[in-house]
Amino acid sequence: MKFFASCGKGLEYLLADELVALGCTRATAALAGANAEGDLADAQRAVMWSRLASRVLWPITEFDCPDEHALYAGVAAMGWPEHLDNGHTLAVDAHVSGTAITHARYAAQRVKDAVVDVMREQTGARPDVDVESPDLRLNLVVRKGRAIVSIDLGGGSLHRRGWRQKQGEAPLKENLAAAVLLRGRWPQVYADGGALLDPMCGSGTLLIEGALMAADVAPGLLRHGGKPPTRWRGFDHAAWQALAEDARQRETAGRAALRPVFFGRDIDPHAIRSARDNEVMAGLAGVIDLKVADVVQQQALALPQTILDPRLREDDGQQQQSQEPLSGSAQPSGLVVCNPPYDARLAADPALYRALGTALKNTVPAWRASLLCGDAELAYATGLRAAKKYQVFNGAIECTLIVSDPIALPQREPAEPASAPALSEGAQMVANRLRKNLRKLKAWRERDHVTCFRAYDADLPEYASAIDVYQTEESPSRTFLHVQEYAAPADIPEPDQRRRRNELLAAAREVFSVPREQIAMKTRARGKGGSKYADLRAGNPDARGEFVAVREGGARLRVNLFDYLDTGLFLDHRPLRLRIFEEAEDTRFLNLFGYTGAATVHAAVGRARQTTTVDLSATYLQWCADNLGENGMGGARHRLVQADALAWLENDSGEYDLIFCDPPTFSNSKRAQDFDVQAEHVRLLRAAVARLAREGVLYFSNNFRRFRMDQASVEAFADCEEISAQTIPPDFARDARIHRCWRLRRRHGGAF
Repeated sequence: MKFFASCGKGLEYLLADELVALGCTRATAALAGANAEGDLADAQRAVMWSRLASRVLWPITEFDCPDEHALYAGVAAMGWPEHLDNGHTLAVDAHVSGTAITHARYAAQRVKDAVVDVMREQTGARPDVDVESPDLRLNLVVRKGRAIVSIDLGGGSLHRRGWRQKQGEAPLKENLAAAVLLRGRWPQVYADGGALLDPMCGSGTLLIEGALMAADVAPGLLRHGGKPPTRWRGFDHAAWQALAEDARQRETAGRAALRPVFFGRDIDPHAIRSARDNEVMAGLAGVIDLKVADVVQQQALALPQTILDPRLREDDGQQQQSQEPLSGSAQPSGLVVCNPPYDARLAADPALYRALGTALKNTVPAWRASLLCGDAELAYATGLRAAKKYQVFNGAIECTLIVSDPIALPQREPAEPASAPALSEGAQMVANRLRKNLRKLKAWRERDHVTCFRAYDADLPEYASAIDVYQTEESPSRTFLHVQEYAAPADIPEPDQRRRRNELLAAAREVFSVPREQIAMKTRARGKGGSKYADLRAGNPDARGEFVAVREGGARLRVNLFDYLDTGLFLDHRPLRLRIFEEAEDTRFLNLFGYTGAATVHAAVGRARQTTTVDLSATYLQWCADNLGENGMGGARHRLVQADALAWLENDSGEYDLIFCDPPTFSNSKRAQDFDVQAEHVRLLRAAVARLAREGVLYFSNNFRRFRMDQASVEAFADCEEISAQTIPPDFARDARIHRCWRLRRRHGGAF
């Protein structure tokens, strides 16, 4: 079975990993949640143990839903007495998108009406509505003309742990607190003997969540006290009782072994009193050291020396003291977590963030920090070097979570005093334009979590290059630049070309702070058949054989920036690949001229039923297989075909629901017939549309700038709509002709 666990935006990948760790067969990140595969026992285990999920939704029916009448009929077709007893109460949560049903509350009301009418007709009694604490909570999602009705197995939001009695002015949700701790690797820090400090702890959410995590206390046990969270008749009570008994045993052992290594400080005495009350309600009385202290004065970092210096810890009843400097293996360990004020209503002050960063660097420089800041500017104000940065949401407020590991790098004496040479006037012009472009793209990149993008494209004509940024998925992340230099006109002297190239590279290195070895420089020249890169194929003396993994939406993809003509990922097709991800669920997907299979991976991650990728190159098909492997996918469901795409298509008898076709402009391979997209596009599209299922969709794209669609010929067999403007991302807006794209559907009765 497939079920859905929701969470706050920005926590999706953590949640998917957690669900797999809890026993689900598979879990993939989706918008504000994760799609999971497993049985009902796995879903109930997630209710008991997930620290990140907001809800766990178990689907019980799915149907076409073009309007409100279909919604009522689909729900009324269910045998509701199998799910709900007489006398039980009911609540419905609804989420709708599209133009047919636009009001979530009305949709919830229609679901409730259908359930009530069925229960009254079949049992003679109707359930009452209880929006606060219902016996059965249903969840409705209407999207793309389909409705899914699910059981909310947790009976409500899972972020509530059951211990919170008092909260500060800006409460932090417990599942977001868990994410802050997990991003800081708190379980490993605690296992290694480390401590947890919150120097601005408020009502203690981060510390209490950290202590319960260290004590191995199941969130569902606190929340429900071992009782079933729902009275749904399909609930597996025996499995739940077994989960509860196991959780009680783990809690007993964990609390008994819990070390008092938790320290909370706050300048507000009322906040400390609230934290103490919450500590007691969580069963942690005496475990957390809570004091009134001011981080600006660095009082909040005045921790016991036995925490700051492991040489002072007891060993066989004797304290060991030494004046020797700490060795690397004896360095003190710990994690600082903090949620400093960032809402305008709470008067967010960059000076406070600077004071926090200074205090941490002065007192616990070897520790790790995981700080939830209001935005990237406030995070920058801390002065801490962020090894990782994440965009998350605390309720409706978008925040920046930074992880600094360690808080401060050891000071090194420079081999010789030196300063970077000042940029030339031309290089400074390029640097200024790069910074301007980065500011312009910042909000979009942070909102959509874009880590690979075009930062510059011949914005200054005399510096005619394109600069693409690739940030790796590894930890810590590295930034690579892929610089493509357009061939200069013949009347530009070679020394001027070399000077401009060097100035552009100097500007890029300064703006992005990357070493020269992380910049791939290529020259793009105009030749027969269109634009071609200088030949940097694998096997030449300069080949590095270096592949790095990057993230695009829900997909992890391998790129090679140095050895091939292209990197393996066409960045301008990002919106189209994300559209394929959105539309791929339960489809048969075909990728023609598949290249390295990036679109195939998006379809697979989007839960396509099966994929087929066709390309003439064995190298690209192996690259596609490796990309699928990066996402834990492969096997017979994902077919790779080495063939001339057009010839294969005209001989294939398969049927596909979703097709992506992005042919080259020209091809004159010795292993296949010559191809010219302008001359052959009608033949190609006719063959592809013939393979579409009845309601299937074909996306056709190409980057031939003088391409002209033969609209009349194509419309003889397909409904054809140009959607180019929808597929050009903001980082390519300067060059909106980078590609053109059409959406085709089969015209029934068309001539093939």
